[in-house]
Amino acid sequence: MKFSLNIDHVATLRNARGESQPEPITAALLAEQAGVDGIVVHLREDRRHINERDVRLLRELISTKLDLEMAATKEIIQIACDVGPELATIVPEKRKELTTEGGINVLDQIELLKDTTNRLQDANIEVSFFIEPDIHQIDASAEIGADFIEIHTGVFANAESEEERFDELERIRGAVNHARKLGLGVNAGHGLNYQNIKIFRELEGIDEVSIGQAVIAQAVFVGLKEAVQEMMRLIGS
Repeated sequence: MKFSLNIDHVATLRNARGESQPEPITAALLAEQAGVDGIVVHLREDRRHINERDVRLLRELISTKLDLEMAATKEIIQIACDVGPELATIVPEKRKELTTEGGINVLDQIELLKDTTNRLQDANIEVSFFIEPDIHQIDASAEIGADFIEIHTGVFANAESEEERFDELERIRGAVNHARKLGLGVNAGHGLNYQNIKIFRELEGIDEVSIGQAVIAQAVFVGLKEAVQEMMRLIGS
């Protein structure tokens, strides 16, 4: 299983007082030196953390995969096509949410997402949909022509009991197996941390996990290199 680091919260800290530090580009380069397989950023409409300058510099400077999380809006699609990340992950976006609250409803947006997918793929960008572990959403993603799905793991991460966590893990397992049968690549992320990743490793068929907040928080105490490598040891990547 590969590991990509989401560096959005480095930019959040930078922007908190309108300063230029900490520099998210530096964080990405340090994470690469520590061994991550990719860098993830979410370019939001309101630019609350990552901005367009960050995305363009990352494209120029990092040597691993760039995964651009994005809403399917005209402006952001154009930026993605101009920048050329290896992967564009289409996510739902609400202006007032603290963080992404769940998966995108592919079934309700077939034509919009088909057009978005075609445009991105024409620019040689692979496309992933961030969705709930739901068979119908997976079928719709495959029908549209997505290259990957990214399974929303927030329900698993926030489960209040072992029984709830186990049930959601089994739901994710079924989703992974179904997606694989349809020829989709499978990523996963949201709410994964140093504790719950241990049981999550039992799942087979997941190409990559995307983790951000837990690693950036740990880096405050131990430094980014150690925080990244500790997570890599737990993942087994």
